[in-house]
Amino acid sequence: MQTFQLHPSRFFESDAQTRKVAHELYDSVKDLPIVSPHGHVDPKLLAENAPFPDPTELIIIPDHYIFRLLYSQGIALESLGIPTKDGAPVENDHRKIWQIFAEHFYLYAGTPTGAWLAHEFAEVFGVTEKLNGESAMRIYDHIHQKLRSPEFLPRALFERFNIEVLTTTDGAADSLEYHRQMQDSGWLGHVVPCFRPDAVVNLLVPGWKNEITRLGDAADMEITSFKNFIRALEVRREFFKSMGAVS
Repeated sequence: MQTFQLHPSRFFESDAQTRKVAHELYDSVKDLPIVSPHGHVDPKLLAENAPFPDPTELIIIPDHYIFRLLYSQGIALESLGIPTKDGAPVENDHRKIWQIFAEHFYLYAGTPTGAWLAHEFAEVFGVTEKLNGESAMRIYDHIHQKLRSPEFLPRALFERFNIEVLTTTDGAADSLEYHRQMQDSGWLGHVVPCFRPDAVVNLLVPGWKNEITRLGDAADMEITSFKNFIRALEVRREFFKSMGAVS
């Protein structure tokens, strides 16, 4: 078994004097709460607070940074369980997918993706051996067992990570139903929406006309002119502000 341990200075300058200053700066802020003004966490995760299904569903399938690198090295997306546009069959054995990921984990060496995966494995899940083909199933089972515990529910992780406020990314026509659900639940985690009208301001986006229709429906008005379009955005912006949005 190859042991796995992160160096405490892995992100700092190699020069000793500069590294000393870097540690001093880091130590002065490392225990402060996280204020995240931009993020892509699905609010549904925190609203429903359901357990994550398994390591593959959590780490590989939803993360394009992970599967695109593997695809660039000749690994078929279907073998990684990535859904296709035409609904063609894809691998649904999550252990097989994890095995492929583990056998090619060396490809992430020296990349930002590799850095945050290593941090996640060691600091969040307490993995103590290197991920490779031989250790794949042991690490899969270790992480899977962690995900079954109450300490790894989405809200518990939110609190463990000391997040003061988290901003999600939401379209102009979004109902914000999951934000409402969180607010009504009595949970004290501070999660707010962010007004992102990208889909209705770029005419080249596929489905732009449908997005305009959705915007009109959400604002309870028919968009037949630019003036109405602006008014619909204003109506939706006010709604977002009423739900806690500040951006």
